[in-house]
Amino acid sequence: MRVLGIDPGLTRCGIGVVDGSVGRPLSLVEVGVVRTAADQPVDQRLHAIEVVIEHWLDRHRPDAVAVERVFSQHNVRTVMGTAQASAVALVAAARRGLPVALHTPSEVKAAVSGSGRADKAQVSAMVTRLLRLDETPKPADAADALALAITHIWRGGAQARIDAALAAAGRQSRSPGR
Repeated sequence: MRVLGIDPGLTRCGIGVVDGSVGRPLSLVEVGVVRTAADQPVDQRLHAIEVVIEHWLDRHRPDAVAVERVFSQHNVRTVMGTAQASAVALVAAARRGLPVALHTPSEVKAAVSGSGRADKAQVSAMVTRLLRLDETPKPADAADALALAITHIWRGGAQARIDAALAAAGRQSRSPGR
């Protein structure tokens, strides 16, 4: 499974692609950060983010997209920018018919580090270890995007197996002679 992880942000939008499956080693495909200048109009900033996300979707052809779920913060401007960048990612994935998963920061922290209260340094260290990287992806937005992709591979892969088993059981119970 190939997953594009996106840590949405208007100033820095982390983006990363990871290959892997449950119970198998993960591998980094690519990681980066889309940066936009705070003095640019919001529409231009969102367009710049969209162009990069579209390019990554075309180049890497992921099976799914994992985006950090926007959560309430005290700074409304930050929440708005994050929500807008998140929407760009969701629309780009929907345009291609790709499944999208939203994961909360605590879900991601728990998945990669074992603790929903892990700090950014712990998450970055675990991403580095899980992907067997020589150095930690920087800035933290890049590592967070990879953590989102890892979370989805582990959670999404397990959920896909459960769904397949339930579908097979449903077909079996509807077959003639039962």
